[in-house]
Amino acid sequence: MGRGRYTPGRRGSTQQRGLVPRFSKLPWIPDEQQWRELLDVARFEPVRNRVMPPLAYDAALRREELCSLRTDDLDPAHRTVLVRAETTKNRLDRVVPYSAPTGVLLGEYLVHRATVSRARGPLFLSDSRRNHGQPLSLWTWSKAVRRLALTAGVERFSTHTTRHLCLTDLARMGWELHAIASFAGHRHTETTLQYIHLSGRDLAEKLKNGMEHIHSWRVQMLAGADVPPATAGGASR
Repeated sequence: MGRGRYTPGRRGSTQQRGLVPRFSKLPWIPDEQQWRELLDVARFEPVRNRVMPPLAYDAALRREELCSLRTDDLDPAHRTVLVRAETTKNRLDRVVPYSAPTGVLLGEYLVHRATVSRARGPLFLSDSRRNHGQPLSLWTWSKAVRRLALTAGVERFSTHTTRHLCLTDLARMGWELHAIASFAGHRHTETTLQYIHLSGRDLAEKLKNGMEHIHSWRVQMLAGADVPPATAGGASR
C-alpha cells in the first residue's frame, strides 16, 4: 500500500484514490434576504467598517489585499485601486475599479482617517486606544466581520464572502471566463470555473438552448397537426 494511497482492483492497476476522500464544494454566498440583513447591521458601523466591505466587493479583493491597501494605491479621479503584486497570490499587479457609491464612502473615510493620521501609508488604520493609528491587522478585520455576521444572524459570512459574491455576480452578468480570472487575479482559470458553476450560468444557457430547440420542435409538430385532411391523407398514402 502506497503511503496515503489505495490502489483498488488487480495487480498492476494504475487507478488510485486517496485513503481519505476529498470533496470539492462551491463557495458560499448569501441570498438576497441575508444580504439585506447584513447591510442593515453594517449601516450602524463606523465609517471604516462601512467602506471596507463594498470596496472588497467592487474590486473582488481578498482579505490580505484589502488590508494591505495604501493611500497611494487609490486613483479617485478614475475610481480605481492598484492591487500591488506583493499582496496577491499570483504575484502580479492588477488595477480594478470601484463604484461611485463606494467612492462616496471612501471620501468620508479619508476625512475620518485624517483625524487619526495625516501620514501617507496604510489606508486602513486602527481606531483602538491600544493600537491607535497603526495599520489595521488581518486579525482585527476578521474579528470585526465576525461580529457583524453574528449580529446579522448570518454566521457563514466571512471576509472572503464579498469576493465570492462579486465573482459570482460577474459570471451571472455573462463575463467571459478569462475576463473574470484577470479581474480576480487568478493564475489558473480552473479556480474561476467554480464561480461560473455557482452562478448557474452555463446550466441556464444550456437549458435555454434546449428549451428553444424543444419549443421549435413542438411548434412544427403542432403546425403539422393543422395540415388539411386531404393533404394529410395524401401524405399517408
